[in-house]
Amino acid sequence: MSEERISVEILNKISSGDESAFADFYRLYESRLYRFICSKLNDSFEASDILHEVFLEVWRKADKFEGRSKVSTWLFGIAYYKTMDRLRKKIPYTVDDEQFFEIKDDAPAQLSCMVTVENAGDVRFCLKTLKDVHRSVMELTFYNELSYREIATIIDCPENTVKTRMFHAKQLIKRCLTNRMGVHSS
Repeated sequence: MSEERISVEILNKISSGDESAFADFYRLYESRLYRFICSKLNDSFEASDILHEVFLEVWRKADKFEGRSKVSTWLFGIAYYKTMDRLRKKIPYTVDDEQFFEIKDDAPAQLSCMVTVENAGDVRFCLKTLKDVHRSVMELTFYNELSYREIATIIDCPENTVKTRMFHAKQLIKRCLTNRMGVHSS
């Protein structure tokens, strides 16, 4: 049985108050969600706090899941908004993606090919240098294996904006990795 089908069944049980189903759901998604949230905040305590807020919302609103997206998309959407709300309270942040033109991104697997054991540390370093909007699309695509459409749903923007952000993120990562590889080989 697929993870999606299992998740939907568990959500149905949660909506009727099944605590053991909630514990199963928590175990199924906890580590992926925690990594996602922590990568945005770089604060494990705040990440844990938001993680618990996300699961509390799942407990309260499991019956509101309509199946218009995958369960993981719905769940990461909740986590994304709670994390962004926390960040907005700390630092005012504005991004104007409307200034970018649409860019076709026909090779999303390029960066994943570059991630090897030898340069994983460099990739992690370079990811941390990205603005949050770019890092988010990279992480959701490569670490959580979500499609551009799912990411657009999670972060509530057009799919073309996700593609544009991914294009710019890849360019920045390539530049950073090139610089880091040059430093290591010198």
